[in-house]
Amino acid sequence: MSTFKKSKMKSLKYITLGFLLVGTLHACNKIIDIDPISNVGVDNFYKNYEETKTALTGSYYGLQKPLEYEWMLTELRSDNSKQGVANSTASINVEFNELDMFTLNSAHDKVYQYWLSTYKNIRSINYVLQSLGVKYTGNKIEIGDGTAKMTAGQKNQLAGEALFLRAYHYFNMVRLYGGVFLITEPVDPQESRSIQRASLSDCYTLIKADLLAAKDLLSPTTYQNTANGDVGRATTWAAKALLAKVYLTLQDKGNAIPLLDDVISNSGYGLLPAYADVFSINNEMNREILFAVRFKAGGFGLGNSMANNFAPTSSGSAVINGDGTGYNFPTNELDGTFKTPATGATDQRKNVTMAKYGSKLYVKKFLSPVLVKFDAENDFPVIRFSDVLLMKAEATGYNGASGTSVGLINQVRERAGAVNYASGDFNAGFYKYPGDAAASGAITDDTKFLNALLNERRVELAFENQRYFDLIRTGQAITVIKNHFAAEFDSHYKAYRPAVTLAELQSNVVADKLLLPVPQREIDTNNQIKITQNPGY
Repeated sequence: MSTFKKSKMKSLKYITLGFLLVGTLHACNKIIDIDPISNVGVDNFYKNYEETKTALTGSYYGLQKPLEYEWMLTELRSDNSKQGVANSTASINVEFNELDMFTLNSAHDKVYQYWLSTYKNIRSINYVLQSLGVKYTGNKIEIGDGTAKMTAGQKNQLAGEALFLRAYHYFNMVRLYGGVFLITEPVDPQESRSIQRASLSDCYTLIKADLLAAKDLLSPTTYQNTANGDVGRATTWAAKALLAKVYLTLQDKGNAIPLLDDVISNSGYGLLPAYADVFSINNEMNREILFAVRFKAGGFGLGNSMANNFAPTSSGSAVINGDGTGYNFPTNELDGTFKTPATGATDQRKNVTMAKYGSKLYVKKFLSPVLVKFDAENDFPVIRFSDVLLMKAEATGYNGASGTSVGLINQVRERAGAVNYASGDFNAGFYKYPGDAAASGAITDDTKFLNALLNERRVELAFENQRYFDLIRTGQAITVIKNHFAAEFDSHYKAYRPAVTLAELQSNVVADKLLLPVPQREIDTNNQIKITQNPGY
């Protein structure tokens, strides 16, 4: 398990420098720090509002590192992405294959790197919470006196933001690994080795407690009234939306609906008229983005590497300056999911989401011009308003071809360019679903509704690391991934050497393998307790 190393408290001079750097980035609406101040000793905490806020800013920066690996553990293990060079023997591509084909073992490096970088940031967040006097006791959040002195309003805001960030991390961890180690306060290395994995129930109890507290502690300021200096920080609306997704994951739709209704009706967030504008680096943190992991180009070490990593290899400067690394290849299956007929309305999301260089598809959504390789400006959206609308449709469930849930799906489709259906083959064009149950393409039962909902989430949120979680949450993962292997077998997997049959490939996709293994290093290096491994590894 990641341990909390002791080091001396940073000097006031260093803190002041860090704050100046934060102020510089605030001018560009970026709340990320150059060098986060978070590695204090267990017995030394932040003393005032400025120190604590600067440390929390470092925790926002700490969201970046896990994203380097998250797509590998989500999109690559879904039907959206694949490792694009079938017979590559490069070590990174072998690692991608193991994730893509569900053949990984517990020593997989990228599984460990995601785990390590996430726990490192949880450690930083816990230092902030401890300084604020925030404790998790009796399955609820309590706020007492901490070492950091500030006004009650300042404390509530910082505590709410920190609790949101911790819940975000643990929500991702529990969905990927199952029960994990719940660290809610700074501990020393020796103590950390005595902490066992928590149950799924206990993990979700903490996540809900953090978000329930966060939504109440954070200000209900609407999007339009957000101060420039607060743009990008966690809000009550982000906390409510994330909590609603937690409830959906737990099949508690009744508790999700009022949260989603509140966000839809009262937050000031909404769909932008054009899908492309959502991801423009000239329009960051727009009213569709409830929360995003922020990046800053310019040689600060805070740029987004996805632009270069996802661009095709050997493309020179044709796609992006510095060439591409060729990661995260879109599947042909996803490419064909977008409705783009030669005439009539087309799905405008496709040209924003992906493109083709030669014969290879590549992810375009997070691509922007760079001066230096791996230093792009693009933020990474975590919660968007379209996600909220589609979550509301999911929570409500099917209520008729002309019901509100289909209407919510149509609202998202219409923004993407869908038009009213009139006649002919519904699948030959890009249409909104008709309200007449007798019409072609109408959604007439629960199964068709779920398929339509998952399809809409797939194309709307492609490469935003949502697809795998959607399939798990709705119980569709095994069937969909096996079908994906069948669809891509002749064009891709059949070329692997040593040869693998479709039956062998599909046999890898079993319930146990839907979870990642606990990194073997955590098990091997703990000499105090026996850590249980997930079944199948």
